[in-house]
Amino acid sequence: MNKKVIALLVAIIIVAIVAGIIFAVYRQEENKTQNNNIGEAPTNNDNVNAEIADNLVLINGGTFQMGSPETEMQRETDETLHEVTVSDFYIGRYEVTQSEYEEIMGENPSNFSGENLPVENVTWYDAIEYCNKLSEKEGLTPVYTIDGESVSWDRSANGYRLPTEAEWEYAARAGTETPFNTETSISDEEANYYGHYPYGIEENYFSQDNLEVQPGVYRQTTVEVNSFSPNNWGLYNMHGNVAEWCFDYYGEYDLENTNNPSGPTTGTLRINRGGGWNDYAKHLRSSYRASTTPSQKMSNIGFRIARNGDNNSNTTVVSDTNRDLNTQNNGNILIAYFSWSGNTENAAQIIQEKTGADIIELNPVEPYSSNYNEVLDQAQKDMNNDARPELANHVENMDQYDTILLGYPNWWATIPMPVASFLEEYDFSGKTIIPFCSHGGGEFGQSITDISKLAPNSKIGEGLSIHYSGGSGLEEDISDWLNNNGLEEQ
Repeated sequence: MNKKVIALLVAIIIVAIVAGIIFAVYRQEENKTQNNNIGEAPTNNDNVNAEIADNLVLINGGTFQMGSPETEMQRETDETLHEVTVSDFYIGRYEVTQSEYEEIMGENPSNFSGENLPVENVTWYDAIEYCNKLSEKEGLTPVYTIDGESVSWDRSANGYRLPTEAEWEYAARAGTETPFNTETSISDEEANYYGHYPYGIEENYFSQDNLEVQPGVYRQTTVEVNSFSPNNWGLYNMHGNVAEWCFDYYGEYDLENTNNPSGPTTGTLRINRGGGWNDYAKHLRSSYRASTTPSQKMSNIGFRIARNGDNNSNTTVVSDTNRDLNTQNNGNILIAYFSWSGNTENAAQIIQEKTGADIIELNPVEPYSSNYNEVLDQAQKDMNNDARPELANHVENMDQYDTILLGYPNWWATIPMPVASFLEEYDFSGKTIIPFCSHGGGEFGQSITDISKLAPNSKIGEGLSIHYSGGSGLEEDISDWLNNNGLEEQ
């Protein structure tokens, strides 16, 4: 072979190598572009090992600080900081979508419609039944057994389940110790929430220059489950969009049993985490604990699925509960309401006309100002101080009432503090509290959770949210609400 041929061959080989390198670089950049277009971000934590079918991500277990430090702004007293250990587990990369839910359950109960939107308006029981049916479809061992008022979780079963509260927080944090996995604040470009109220707005409503994130967009709807960038472990929308049911009952943290905790074995409320499309940023914090009656359906609560990382546990968790929240034949009814603008009062009067129930207005001894800006300032200060304004009127014999229809406006995504005063004044154990709430777009906010925490041994019925005055359909809406709660009109 002569020198010219050899030189030609060498040149061809060099060109081929260079072309290969250029093509590889091009493909790498193209993949990056595609990933960025769908909100993907490279995982930079060794705790994510692999991905299995149906968009489940394997999270390596570990030990972390669950809860919040006392210095965390807007923390609540039930967020006790403590060390917790969790084992390996799989968790959904996304919230369960409406198309996924409908395929398994044969229906779509969601308030907002879209195949790739998260399913919502589902009870805790709906979520665990979905897990069981999905397990059966895929030939896995169902995790849950429902027997009357008891739900048993076979921790050795390999089927789908809800994450525990500890697993959820561990996955949401993705190695962070800050209020959000986006660190110290979160914007409307990073999560779907009531963007008018970013983190810290409660302390800075009238002087917003100190806010890390300025008020942004309030979408007033859910968004597709692959929206925004994922956290460091590849999980989407752990903050906002819809809050997510967890397995655990709500209760104080057990600071002694911190290895794979699954919450109390009895209770009336189930945990949901992460906050939803209509929540303030403070309710999206990694440590914030929402609690809701397991039979409650809300347009801002959905779920994501989980599975064991191994099946070495032989334990079974039994949770006793009461699924029947129907108030029929529950005796005397009391309507108790706080109103400022008159919208809640109007609804309370219509309810009284339809039911003939006794009624009481929750008036503070020191009334709030009639000036809008002044009452905003007063209500903000009361909420920040967790105040309990003294009430001017009282119920002489609360024992005679079995059902309380509790009305209030949504103030700062929660109940007004005079309502908190009312809930702390009496023992509501065994009683049914049915909320009705007037609002300007935030629906219930976290008010039902706050009612549940202040009256933990009560039952919470199906709530009625009233947009401002409720419009011409208010009377019909109230009739439907009463009927749904098993209450007859006179």
